[in-house]
Amino acid sequence: MKFVLASHNKGKLEEMQSILGELGVEVVSQSDVGLELEPEENGMTFAENARIKAQAVMEASGLAAIADDSGLCVDALQGGPGVYSARYGGEEMSYPEKIRMLLQTMQGQTPRTCHFACHITCCFPNGEVLDAEGKCQGTVAFVPMGEGGFGFDPIFFVPDLKKTFAQLSPEEKNAISHRGNALRAFAEQLKAYLEK
Repeated sequence: MKFVLASHNKGKLEEMQSILGELGVEVVSQSDVGLELEPEENGMTFAENARIKAQAVMEASGLAAIADDSGLCVDALQGGPGVYSARYGGEEMSYPEKIRMLLQTMQGQTPRTCHFACHITCCFPNGEVLDAEGKCQGTVAFVPMGEGGFGFDPIFFVPDLKKTFAQLSPEEKNAISHRGNALRAFAEQLKAYLEK
């Protein structure tokens, strides 16, 4: 079975290929099937945005499409940036700049608890839809650490491991991350779906 990922993010593609590949699912990028879609993410929740992206790519490609919407939810910022994580500070702002801005906003803020949230939606051409969610708890680091990962990974600190997501190997990150947790929950649903 082939899924088209409704994203241009190479990091997300690698994570999905790694976890869903074990089920025999091939995950390809939009560009692999000749698509350059950028659906407007105007939903108010991660679930709504994931559905918007998966539905648009499924309709355009005629293939099953999988999308996720995820973000960093900081308790001291009332759950922000949340669904606006990718647009935090403006879409043109780089992640190192977004991180700098977030750390400035967090100066003197306690608690520094936060979580990454992820919602995955898969839309099939027959109209069926699968949904799954995952979370990972952490704290906002005081300075960026690590070279791996992407997005806010350098400041997402996992107290149990005493490392940020950017300091973890891809395998370590997949084992505990919000996307890894959502993908495992999704994989369980997909297994049942494929056995129908």
